[in-house]
Amino acid sequence: MRITVLTLFPEMFDGFLHTSIIKRALDKQQVEIELVNFRDFTLDKHNKVDEYPYGGGQGMVLMCQPIVDAIKHYRTENSTVILITPEGKTFKQEIARELVYKEHLIFVCGHYEGFDARIAKYCDMQLSLGDFILTGGEVAVMAISDAIIRLLDGVIRESSHQDESFENQLLEYPQYTRPVDFEGHKVPDVLLSGHHENIRKWRLKESLKRTLELRPDLLETKELTKEESKMLEEIKSDC
Repeated sequence: MRITVLTLFPEMFDGFLHTSIIKRALDKQQVEIELVNFRDFTLDKHNKVDEYPYGGGQGMVLMCQPIVDAIKHYRTENSTVILITPEGKTFKQEIARELVYKEHLIFVCGHYEGFDARIAKYCDMQLSLGDFILTGGEVAVMAISDAIIRLLDGVIRESSHQDESFENQLLEYPQYTRPVDFEGHKVPDVLLSGHHENIRKWRLKESLKRTLELRPDLLETKELTKEESKMLEEIKSDC
């Protein structure tokens, strides 16, 4: 996979590219990430990429020309151009699973007061991290890229994906490690039993319980198995 990021602040990605899973994926050439400062594409003699908004208002608006020219330069027939904007669809794990099959992703990071609305016409989709304000799109692109890259074949073990939060529309079950007893807080006995089937059932029930308590909205669209339905009824009856 190839990821191209159009940004005014490529230096923001320094730590992201040189630590943990992302660094390993880059070193193994499982993903290629290129950072492009779209100021390099401006035709303005003063290197400006923004202007005052028509109709008045606060702040500066990013102009079409530098960003659109950058998109045109890097886009191929296999590219998917993604605009990071508050108006975009909220990014979720299911979108990450869709995007991991794309050959080339081009992310456009906003800044200042926003984009000229016409830039969206040159993009294939718009994404947002949620209903809150960021200084720019760079943080969102790092989060979205991380979610996608970890799904690429060989980046992490396939078994590591299966029980993670949101992968099955459930929050992950609670995890424990040594010591068995920490200040009176003990690891559940079932996890020490060595009985794999009982451990599996406990973890599934805990995932359902956590999801019901913290994110019941996830259960509204989940197709429950017979086992999950039975467990969920037991959990509700115990409440």
